Amino acid sequence: MNAKGDLIARLVTLGRAAPVFEVETHGPAHERLFRAVVMVDGQQLGSGEGRSKKDAERLAAEEALQALGSPRSPQAAAEGPVDGAWPIYSAVLAQALETALELAPEEASLDEVRGAAARLYRGLLQDLGHGPLSE
Repeated sequence: MNAKGDLIARLVTLGRAAPVFEVETHGPAHERLFRAVVMVDGQQLGSGEGRSKKDAERLAAEEALQALGSPRSPQAAAEGPVDGAWPIYSAVLAQALETALELAPEEASLDEVRGAAARLYRGLLQDLGHGPLSE
């Protein structure tokens, strides 16, 4: 299992921003301990500690994946279902992206615009009675 890659793929599916891993180092060189925190849209989704940076980031990513798969928060429920792949209607998706770009403030990042477009797209599909496809 590649927890970091799986987390990135899951976030893309959800239309969320890419994860940011923040790593701190503690202890002397011979007993170094790494603590990683994974942030998405300014929200901490997971953390982990390990004897290497790689292990700490992997554990943080695994915890974030569990958080995304656990009973959902009211905000996540309002954003729509997360299971399964959503059908792709290129014209609707293009319009959602164009609208998100028009509505975004000038200082918005690409990830913020992409996330807004994904939420618009999901909302449009839900209004039309469409939902995720079975995997």
